[in-house]
Amino acid sequence: MQATTARRPAATCQPRRRRRGLSMVEVLGVLAISVLLLGGSLPMLNDLRQGQRLQAVAALLETDIHMARSTAISTGQPVRLVAQALAGGGSCYLLHMGAPDACDCGPEGQARCEAGTAPLRHEALPATGGVSLATLSRPLVFDGRKATVTPTATLRLTARDGRAIHQVVNIMGRVRSCSPGGSVGGLRACE
Repeated sequence: MQATTARRPAATCQPRRRRRGLSMVEVLGVLAISVLLLGGSLPMLNDLRQGQRLQAVAALLETDIHMARSTAISTGQPVRLVAQALAGGGSCYLLHMGAPDACDCGPEGQARCEAGTAPLRHEALPATGGVSLATLSRPLVFDGRKATVTPTATLRLTARDGRAIHQVVNIMGRVRSCSPGGSVGGLRACE
């Protein structure tokens, strides 16, 4: 008898299929690089946000100065601008008509006025906002009959990082903005 040997078919070498996608090591590498790049950019984003806040407060203050001047001229009554420090840090400014000491800023930045006097506009700048306004020793008075401001003044806005914008108010009530040392882009350096 003959023994039959069953032949097995020869194993064929098939190429391995290439998997598509990323391995865990590649994903973790990309994630680590992304975290490093994001960590390096966060301080720059904070500086940008603080600079934008400083410019926004300066623009608002300039607009309020123009409003005080035009209100005084249109009514023929004096309008006062008061800038004060707040009890817990920060600052406040307000515009009002009436007696010289008729309005001031309360401890939380709210406007407080005597009976019969109302603030035209007020703005609180809390310490947490990162921008403060230097106090004025006496209010600016916009005289509507003469269309002048006394005394002339420089209103100093300062950000937490030291950048500053000065609003220089001349005798006619016009405002010129500058930045000490040219620290804020787009504004000329103060003289």
